[in-house]
Amino acid sequence: MFKKEKKESEGINYRKLNELIKLSSKFMKLIYTLAILSLIFIGIHLLKELHILNTIREIISVLSAFFFGIILAWLLDPIVSLLQKKGVKRGIGVTFVYVILISIMILIGNLIIPAMGSQIKEMITAAPDTINNLTEWINHIINTISRTYNLDSGIVKKNIYDALSGFFYSFTVDGPTTIIRVSKSILSGGLTFIVGLLIGFYMLIDFDGVKKQLAKIVPKKHRKDMDRLTTMLNQTLRNYVYGTLMVMFILFICQSIGMRIAGMKAPMVFGLFCAITNIIPYLGPYIGGIPSVLIAFTISPSVGIGVLISVLICQGLESYLLTPTIMSKTMKLHPVTIIIGLLLFGHFFGIIGMLFATPIIACCKIIANFFIEKYELFKEDEEEIELEEVNIEQ
Repeated sequence: MFKKEKKESEGINYRKLNELIKLSSKFMKLIYTLAILSLIFIGIHLLKELHILNTIREIISVLSAFFFGIILAWLLDPIVSLLQKKGVKRGIGVTFVYVILISIMILIGNLIIPAMGSQIKEMITAAPDTINNLTEWINHIINTISRTYNLDSGIVKKNIYDALSGFFYSFTVDGPTTIIRVSKSILSGGLTFIVGLLIGFYMLIDFDGVKKQLAKIVPKKHRKDMDRLTTMLNQTLRNYVYGTLMVMFILFICQSIGMRIAGMKAPMVFGLFCAITNIIPYLGPYIGGIPSVLIAFTISPSVGIGVLISVLICQGLESYLLTPTIMSKTMKLHPVTIIIGLLLFGHFFGIIGMLFATPIIACCKIIANFFIEKYELFKEDEEEIELEEVNIEQ
């Protein structure tokens, strides 16, 4: 590194030179992060080309109840462990937590499901009028643009009308088939949910034993490192899941109330859609908000403006109050890294991939940082830079 000595020329700005070196070190870390993302991309692409990805999906689908049980036990273990530390036997603590959980689910189901069902029925009934209003609204916009710029709008209108007609035709013709398919999915999902609850219950009773059995797979000399790594991953992922669920619930309530006041049809349906898509960082509010606002404008301009105001207020509440307060900096990821990850997982897995992109990338970062710290990568450069800054100040 560069030190300021008396014999050297006084024209060299050593502070700026060392700042440049420090910037280069940060740039190398960025390259390292991009390299990890590139490896993830290549790995997923190879899995897809070798048809291994489809096999993994089928395995997850078949064992979905088992995975759900593991996740549920993992999420509830801190609560049960806390009760155990207070002197409550683990079996009694698990039963108590399950009774509370099922009671909350039944209460929410009785409050929300009937209202959601009636609103979905109302939305399906109003679908033809909505499509007609949307057609008239698009027609008005096209005519306005045509008059302003003296353009021929015939072809554009024909393409739009054909698309709307095709959508409406498929909506009416394929409607019964879609309802049957959705009903089967609901029944299958309900069965998976019940079996998952049972698996989670039994796993939660002996969760420590399960962890010890899994730890035996790791060689003894690596168990301390593995325990430290899994502790960091557990803390990060649990904070993310708890925070995300809380933000989703609050946003769902706020969006539903706001859209109801604005006069939106099926406000709870669109409120739930906005809450779920909000999990996707940066892009989620637009994915959930734009369709809701467009459909609201087909009802009337006043409803459209009201829904737009509701979406803006709720997203402002989420961005500036809920997320900073509840989520804090749980993921600790650079925005560029998150956006690249969203594009990557969205390309291969669609919107489902975008939902899980952030926690997966956060886990990859934790693992990478663990090995960087363990093997002291980049440490020498940072120490030299810090030492050089002290020399310059002296």
